[in-house]
Amino acid sequence: MRLLLIRHGQTPSNLAGLLDTAVPGPGLTATGERQAAALPAALADEDIGALYVSNLVRTRLTAAPLAAARGLETQVRDGIRELSAGELEMRGDEEAIRRYLTTAFAWSAGDTELRMPGGESGAEALARFDAVVAEAAATGAGTVALVSHGAAIRMWTAARAENVEVDFAAAHALDNTGVVVLEGADGATTSGGWKALTWAGTVVAPRDVAAGDGGPAGRAL
Repeated sequence: MRLLLIRHGQTPSNLAGLLDTAVPGPGLTATGERQAAALPAALADEDIGALYVSNLVRTRLTAAPLAAARGLETQVRDGIRELSAGELEMRGDEEAIRRYLTTAFAWSAGDTELRMPGGESGAEALARFDAVVAEAAATGAGTVALVSHGAAIRMWTAARAENVEVDFAAAHALDNTGVVVLEGADGATTSGGWKALTWAGTVVAPRDVAAGDGGPAGRAL
């Protein structure tokens, strides 16, 4: 199965650099609406058979043009929502951003019992995202798109894609409506079998690590 992990369009909280992870969350800015409108053309070569979104408003708004263009019904799933910031919610200071990212990528590295301050653990975050990916794989569609969130996509990909190092995911921010394309071998769900093909349009090379350029709230690492 081919899996497209798509970050939502720009929100006011992205512009402000805030860790805004609670439901229902903000809508899109005018730029975010234009980004969403451009998705059908950007993904014109993808034969998408199923489309999933999180339970945050911004993913549904981002997916709407794509759903309309392809005649797809969006499936809303809590499991692919953003990583809960817990006590760091709506903070935008450097300390909060760094702690959020450090915790998320520790999960990718295997420290899944670690808990976000006042929030979920890595085991909980991975389990909920895994469940949606497994459901998507069970549809039998050749290509499935999940419109999700920057930190969740980066954390899950680093944990589950065999050719993505944690340092690579930490160093490569995903812009709004950026796409990570993965391919799963037969039976691939949560214990391996996934390979990242491209990250925001760039072919993924194993152990390719670059300097950090941004976090999930649009703040440099």
